[in-house]
Amino acid sequence: MPLDFTAIDFETANSRPESACQVGLARVRDGEVVDTAAWLIRPPAGFDEFFAFNSTIHGIYEDDVAAAPGWAEQFDALASFVGSDPLVAHSAVFDMGVLRRSAAASGVPCPPWRYLCSLQVARKTYRLPSYRLPAAAAAAGFSDFAHHDAGADALACAHIVIDAARRSGADDVDALAAAVGVRMGAIDPVEASV
Repeated sequence: MPLDFTAIDFETANSRPESACQVGLARVRDGEVVDTAAWLIRPPAGFDEFFAFNSTIHGIYEDDVAAAPGWAEQFDALASFVGSDPLVAHSAVFDMGVLRRSAAASGVPCPPWRYLCSLQVARKTYRLPSYRLPAAAAAAGFSDFAHHDAGADALACAHIVIDAARRSGADDVDALAAAVGVRMGAIDPVEASV
């Protein structure tokens, strides 16, 4: 199988995972980035307060998302971009939590996507003082990107996995996970719809 996957990254309005305010996506085919996308999301009512801390980090404010589609209105575009690809995210626990919880808060069924954590992959691939996204991406040869922009972060994440697969000789994400000794995860559709 070829190295095909979609890297995904979210920014949130506040500390709640249901507060997704931006998504970034990078599609990889046969070990090459072939498409990217990013857009703003209006968080659902009850999860739409913007904390100054979050806005200071990513630069997104309430006014920026006022006219943006909500999760339910934009989820088809996200799902269409991903298709049946496995997902890859840096600190997948966070991003898969945002995906599951935003879908549940909006009453949108979430597909049972499989996923790989590029943070775990980086820890097994590189020897670094820090495995934060900028450091791991630099080790993969991808630097000088706008960290905390979801589109740029998804692209950086994609490059980490591409580099790690090349270094380990893995042909796909399952082979990469096995080669470096990490597990693929899967979104539980029952959990996502609760």
